[in-house]
Amino acid sequence: MPETKNHGAGTRAFRSRAATRRGPAAAVALDALNTHLGYFVRRLQIWIFQDFIRTLKDVDLSPAQFSVLVVISANRGLSQAEVAATLGIERARLVRLLHRLEERELIERLQSAADARRHALQLTAPGRALLARAKALAQRHERRLSAKLGAERRKALLEALRNV
Repeated sequence: MPETKNHGAGTRAFRSRAATRRGPAAAVALDALNTHLGYFVRRLQIWIFQDFIRTLKDVDLSPAQFSVLVVISANRGLSQAEVAATLGIERARLVRLLHRLEERELIERLQSAADARRHALQLTAPGRALLARAKALAQRHERRLSAKLGAERRKALLEALRNV
């Protein structure tokens, strides 16, 4: 987004370039959005998700499925409720997601030895193999993100968001 001018206290105003009826790449003023962190975080999040979805296409995983596999891999025996809480996924949505992963034989739900009402989650051998491929693809995505933001900005942003 091209910079247009300063608006007091060092705040830089940006204009969005969008193809509209006004012509190709006409400048559209963002007004108050220029000071809204959420607006710019959302724009970055959209770019990140679009790139990550394209990246994981070859292994047929969504970003949510990737996150679930990573957490299960790192925490063998975790319950569905623990995965949902850790990733901030609604439990009903997680159940559907786990069902799809189980149908693909990437995970298995085992009866917990400690609590018969609880399912312990773990990756299967095909799940571990697919996750290894997905992690390698995710590293490529992270390198593209670093190239877009710059390594220092990426590091600073990651640290800031980890602490929210």
